[in-house]
Amino acid sequence: MIISVHQPQYIPWLGYFDKIAKCDTFVFLDNVQYKEREFQNRNKIRTKDGWSWLTVPVISQGKGRQNIRDVKIDNEIAWQRKHLGALRSAYAKADFFDKYYSFFEKVLARDWEYLKDLNFEISRFILSDLNISTPICFESDLKVNALSSERIVDICRQLKADTYLSGAGGRDYLDEKLFAGENIKLLYQDFKHPEYKQCYQPFEPYMSIIDLLFNHGKHSREILFSTEASFDNN
Repeated sequence: MIISVHQPQYIPWLGYFDKIAKCDTFVFLDNVQYKEREFQNRNKIRTKDGWSWLTVPVISQGKGRQNIRDVKIDNEIAWQRKHLGALRSAYAKADFFDKYYSFFEKVLARDWEYLKDLNFEISRFILSDLNISTPICFESDLKVNALSSERIVDICRQLKADTYLSGAGGRDYLDEKLFAGENIKLLYQDFKHPEYKQCYQPFEPYMSIIDLLFNHGKHSREILFSTEASFDNN
């Protein structure tokens, strides 16, 4: 069985969903430290001026080092209205604007307390829309106490996985000998970003997957998986 893990992100990019699709179980790492200025509370959308951040404000002052599962959204800021306005400005002319904008209107109308819950709800919708049925669990529901590579190996043991699919960046920090010693095969994702029609030119890669969805709707799955090879053997 192949597993993969990642921190829950806000409206993630294409490669995030490619990785989920290529494993048998995916684990949201919600029990690791929250890091500012990464993708846990923000992502990029394509605009007429290039790209722009959509950022969910979080409460961090005086909280010290928080685990992702404990991070609360700062709802004193009217971020939902700002995000909806940005989506309308960027994608109003996209072919599938109405379908996806209506989802965001509904999801952002709800009162979200915790960032991880918002991220999961959006990812759940996108996975369903892309017809990706990989089971998902949360690290906080597992009894994991180790750190770094040992943490991943422990997750593999608990889920009885014999293969771990890492992002390409894992080559820089994973202890490959540890996986080999536990008879866990180590694979690295080799996602080749497809090029597709956007509202504006030239093509800008590495946007949130909603850029693909707004522009291509039901054809997004075909485009997402149109490139060759999804991982390299260790």
